[in-house]
Amino acid sequence: MFASPLKTIICLGVMGTLFTGCATKTLMTKDNKTYTRTNKVTLIEDQVVAFGKPAQPLPNLPAHSLVIAGQQKSYVLTQGGPQFVSLIGKLDPKNIQVTRELSFYSEKNDGHFTGTLPLSYVKLKEDISKKDLEFFIENGAKECSSSSDERMFAQRFCFEIKLAGVVYPAANNLASLKALSKPYQVSIYTHQEESYKSKSGMNPFEKLVLLPFAVAIDVVSLPFQAADKIFD
Repeated sequence: MFASPLKTIICLGVMGTLFTGCATKTLMTKDNKTYTRTNKVTLIEDQVVAFGKPAQPLPNLPAHSLVIAGQQKSYVLTQGGPQFVSLIGKLDPKNIQVTRELSFYSEKNDGHFTGTLPLSYVKLKEDISKKDLEFFIENGAKECSSSSDERMFAQRFCFEIKLAGVVYPAANNLASLKALSKPYQVSIYTHQEESYKSKSGMNPFEKLVLLPFAVAIDVVSLPFQAADKIFD
């Protein structure tokens, strides 16, 4: 009527062995599969020393190119530079805030990069004029006031300046440039697809490729003091 204790123990032992075998087989099958994942790979992390322009025109680059002079490399902006200079020159620097560091994307790691410069401008509502609003509209600003701004009767406008450029070696005259009072970080990253069966040993830092035939240049600091206040 009742199974003996010995038979019960034997049955449980066999069942346990079967379940363990199935689990092992499943894990082995899973480990033999090949997976693909996309990794964000940092190519360089640098510190901005100064903003300027090339001392001499650069071949095949716009005359209005802006240079972000870094300690390790020079980042020559071929798009977005004039708008950046315009905003810095016309807005009160004490009301401008940079919401995050400069982070550029290089799709092919070929010396080219794209990104945005996020700026916000906040001012008391009673001090915002019609001329201010027209300037914000012309430059694609969006109203982005926070609850904290509202409580202080202030209004905030956000700018997303689209940037594009190329990477050059560090400026020849880097030591003589008027440096920002506090270095500001800039980085470039790319995406890399990786096939793997187990944990990857890929180095998270890869080497940044310069623009072909790019040589070190001299940079002239831009004559605005606003950058010191904004990037402080």
